[in-house]
This record gives sequence, C-alpha cells and structure tokens, in this order.
Amino acid sequence: MKFTPGTIAGVWLIDLEPRADERGYFRAHLVRAGVCGARALNADRAGQHRRQPAARTLRGMHYQEAPHTEVKLIRCTRGAVHDVVVDLRPDSPTHRRWMGVELSARNGRTLYASEGCAHGYLTLEDDTELLYFASDVYAPAAARGVRYDDPAFGIAWPGRIELVSAQDRSWPDYAGIDASRRNSQ
Repeated sequence: MKFTPGTIAGVWLIDLEPRADERGYFRAHLVRAGVCGARALNADRAGQHRRQPAARTLRGMHYQEAPHTEVKLIRCTRGAVHDVVVDLRPDSPTHRRWMGVELSARNGRTLYASEGCAHGYLTLEDDTELLYFASDVYAPAAARGVRYDDPAFGIAWPGRIELVSAQDRSWPDYAGIDASRRNSQ
C-alpha cells in the first residue's frame, strides 16, 4: 500500500498495489487497521454501498456534526467519480480549502477523508458504484452539508452537472455556518 498525503491536512490517497500473475490480479479491498494505526489514521468503520445509475450526478457536500463526526474511506468499485473533500475544521491549517481526485475502478485508489471534512462527488460514468467506510454509523440528526457550488470554496467540478438532489441544492452557504460557530464560542 502506498499512502500519499492530500493537499488538505489529514486527507490521504491510498493506492493498493495489485499482486498479479498469469491468472489475473488481486488488491486488498479494505485498508487494514494495523496499517492505518501506524499512521495514526482511524480505521474503525461501518460500511455502505452506493450506486449512481447516471453519469453527471452530484452528491454532496455532506458531513456529520459532533459527536458523530466521521472519518471516511471511499473507493470506487465500478465506473468513476470526481471525489471532493472540503476542510471545515476552523483550527486546521487548510480550513476552507478543497481537493478533488478521480477515483475509479481502473485506478483502484482509496480516499481517506478526516473528521471535520465535508465530502461529495460527481459521477463521471453511468452505473458507478462506491464503497464507503465511515468511523461512525450514520446519525440522521447529525447530518449536515454545505452547498456544492458555495463561493466560499470555489470547487471546480469537471464538466457539467446534470442531477443534484433537492436536499443537496438546499444546504446553506458556509459563511453562515462559519459565523454561527464563531458566535457560539
């Protein structure tokens, strides 16, 4: 396994190196706790499977509030996505920055997104499937989001976006969330 730090503090790209012979190849499907622990990465996780039938579908930008903040491991097992992480941690050196990376079945790459980051993706191919692992189970009361087109971040999505849920279109601007956090301290 090769761990490459992302451009956001606490975000990693994990390349699972295939072992191949004349029969084909295999890659470790999950990141092992011992390997993550050696890098002080949280590897406890609950799994989800996501399928998006149409290319150009956007999901995000989602996160969970404390005490249900979560680390996410994301891997594309079919098709391809442009995966985006936004740093929402006020004390982080990369606060309000975003990074995007292509995850695909072809490249087999896994993204490790740290607690306190919002996450979303744009499907690049039809019939795309993702495997998610999170450090906490989904808690509907803690579910939050910020707009995928919020000018506070300036995310550059590749190409056109054709489908976004009503919920994802209705998330608030981060400026309002950020101000309410400052006022509550």
